[in-house]
Amino acid sequence: MKLNWKDHEEIAWALADAFPDQDPLRLSFPKLHKMVCELAEFGGDPNASNEKVLENIQMAWYEEKK
Repeated sequence: MKLNWKDHEEIAWALADAFPDQDPLRLSFPKLHKMVCELAEFGGDPNASNEKVLENIQMAWYEEKK
C-alpha cells in the first residue's frame, strides 16, 4: 500500500530511513515536499499537500530522530 499525505507518521519513518543525517527542522517546506514525493513508498497526489500537512510530517520526523 502506498503512503498518502495523511500518513504523516509513516512518511516520517520513511524519511528518517532514507535521509538519516538530515535535520528535518532545517528543511524548507518546498524541499520537504520534494523529498516526500520522491519516496518510493509515496503514492499521494503531489498537489494535495499544504503547509499544515508538511508541518505534521516535519514534526513527526523530528520526534522520530530524538
